[in-house]
Amino acid sequence: MALDSDDYGRLIYLGLLLAAVAGWGLSEYRGRMGQGLRAFLAWGLIIVGLMAGYGLWQDIREDVTPAQMVQDGAVEIPRAMDGHYHVTLTIGGQPMEFMVDTGASGVVLSKADAEALGFDLSELVFAGQSQTANGIVRTARIRLEDVELGPFHDASISAFVNEGDMDGSLLGMDYLGRYSIEIMGDRMVLRR
Repeated sequence: MALDSDDYGRLIYLGLLLAAVAGWGLSEYRGRMGQGLRAFLAWGLIIVGLMAGYGLWQDIREDVTPAQMVQDGAVEIPRAMDGHYHVTLTIGGQPMEFMVDTGASGVVLSKADAEALGFDLSELVFAGQSQTANGIVRTARIRLEDVELGPFHDASISAFVNEGDMDGSLLGMDYLGRYSIEIMGDRMVLRR
């Protein structure tokens, strides 16, 4: 693995930082090296623990955060930490996460999600308009084929691709209207 100029700069910076910390440690703990070594090791373990926790956060979050589940022929969706309901649909065999938005009329995909499903944005016709909280945005109508939510399957549903910036895709009433919706505490239950 070859290092480029940015990598050398980072190595020099880290070396200088390490030298500064080591110099401070030597001057602070002069004559008490055993105590200084214990403090250095304790802080080193704390930093390694924080780095490991940060590296494993995605796995930990997936284990701790409850996911949607099918129970008695219904799909139960837990409320997420952000206060919204997030659901995963399988579209053409590919899982895609949506935020449930009962205030949205249609199913709206972000540009990134549309590309992930194989739509070429340069070939879409952004002829429609949609009123959003951020103003009017242009939209392109598309069809999503082979859509599944738990035991429920739709051969094709209408959707839109939003030309504006979106953090994720929205699941609006065009699709949700196919279900009876019940909200109980921190769970949304969808039935057909």
